[in-house]
Amino acid sequence: MTQPGRAGQPGVLIGAVCGVIAAAVAMGVAQLLAGISIPQSSPVLAVGQADIDATPLAVKDWATSTFGTNDKNVLLTGVLMVVFLYAAGVGILAVRSLRLGMAGIAVFAALGMSAALTRPGASPAYVLPTLGGAAVGAFALYRLVVKARAAAAASAARAPAPLPPIVFGGAGSPSGPGGPGGSGGSGAPGGELRAPDLPGTSVPPLRVPPRQPSERRAFLVTAGVSLAGAAAGGYIGRQLTTRHNVTAARSAVRFPRPAVAAPALPAGSSLPIPGISPFITPNGAFYRVDTALLVPEVDPRNWTLRIHGMVAREIEVTFDDLLRRPLIEDYVTLCCVSNPVSGPYIGNAKFLGASYGALIREARPLRGADQLFCTSVDGFTSGTPLSVVLDTGRDSLVAVAMNDAPLPVDHGFPARLVVPGLYGYVSACKWVADIQVTTFAAATAYWGQRGWSQQAPIKTESRIDVPAGGSSVKAGRVAVAGVAWAQHKGIEAVEVRVDGGPWQQATLAAVPDLDTWRQWVWYWDAKAGPHLLEARATDKTGYTQTALQADVAPNGATGYPQSQITVF
Repeated sequence: MTQPGRAGQPGVLIGAVCGVIAAAVAMGVAQLLAGISIPQSSPVLAVGQADIDATPLAVKDWATSTFGTNDKNVLLTGVLMVVFLYAAGVGILAVRSLRLGMAGIAVFAALGMSAALTRPGASPAYVLPTLGGAAVGAFALYRLVVKARAAAAASAARAPAPLPPIVFGGAGSPSGPGGPGGSGGSGAPGGELRAPDLPGTSVPPLRVPPRQPSERRAFLVTAGVSLAGAAAGGYIGRQLTTRHNVTAARSAVRFPRPAVAAPALPAGSSLPIPGISPFITPNGAFYRVDTALLVPEVDPRNWTLRIHGMVAREIEVTFDDLLRRPLIEDYVTLCCVSNPVSGPYIGNAKFLGASYGALIREARPLRGADQLFCTSVDGFTSGTPLSVVLDTGRDSLVAVAMNDAPLPVDHGFPARLVVPGLYGYVSACKWVADIQVTTFAAATAYWGQRGWSQQAPIKTESRIDVPAGGSSVKAGRVAVAGVAWAQHKGIEAVEVRVDGGPWQQATLAAVPDLDTWRQWVWYWDAKAGPHLLEARATDKTGYTQTALQADVAPNGATGYPQSQITVF
């Protein structure tokens, strides 16, 4: 084998290969067992979710700003890279000492089981995929190491011995009587000597190595079978996971006519400006920011929402109960606190749902309660100010539909919370299953534990959609356009300026109510050269968007949106 550590032992490279293949087998088997039983018990997902939970605020901000909505894929890739690097090290140890290799696998299994058991709602069954995967991975490592050792030993045994030196001298030697210079020798014509005529010498027979030693072939077969098994286990496990999906259940949902229909969109709510954000964000384009590596697939027939805690009356409603309640339809703009100035993590949709405030009132909160501590089926928690949900002028919803369709699974099917005017991390709990009426002093939600503000009203902001930063436009009349938002306050005005000059009033599109963003446009007589465009919004309370640049943490970004362009 290559790069032997010592004679007859597999080299470092072969050891690393053994470890990586064994890890692939372990993860393939674990994925298969998770697909058969509980998808969330997959050790890779469990470790990845634990990493998300333990990520410091600064690292989380960096990942979101760098990778956007691909941050979860990057995380999983990183987890797999660490696993395979660790496995390579285990394999290198194993070819020297199987006992050390098995100890390395035991450590890997312990970490996976620990991560699985920390998942919300975890039961002892959550450790079975990790245990099963580790056991089969250990067996694969054992077989691979045994075959690798046998191949290395056979390779060393088959190595040709060095040729013995030709010994000259004695009878028939070049200097002896039988040499060319003597008599009675067997010298060839012209003084050449033939080796057989040299006493005391021999020529070893020519050795032709076999084309493929059987031991090496056995190792390669074992490695190939292991890799095939790993791939099959992973693929079948992913396919089995689809048993848990709710595509059919989602398609079967039928909603009654809303008791309160959304107002008709007024004329002029969508400006005819190419490139501007549409007033309604399609479901497929709506931003997704959450902590779920595996999106929960919740069958509405098994879903319930429990309201309890500091209440006079506990309430539990099913999905059918929810649909029998008076349903409200409204346009609401949602925004993530991770949205930077001019960022993409904002969207506007028409939601349908039951009154969130009415449900809480029926539970009759006790004096002193000030927080609704909401928990998703995947364990995520958010803390919403009780007073905001009970605000009678605000359509806070337990939403079941989005843009005239059942909620997409990525956006909380079968039910999520929608509270106009608050950043999503404190108000828009997806896959909601539990609401505890409590106090902010008694319970701190997921992002509050990580340094984000517990009170999170959305800030008055704006965005320039066109012309996009870095673009080039022709001189002449140019439409500068975008959107502005101040949920549950409303946008009163938007202004634009060029190269730090005077502010110019933009034209506003119509809106149905205060809880949506608002399109705007300003027409500019553009002159050739580089230019900096800036915008600012003023809400209906009289507050004007600040120029002060602030990061997204701990309660939302601020600053003027900018677009640096070139006019030619």
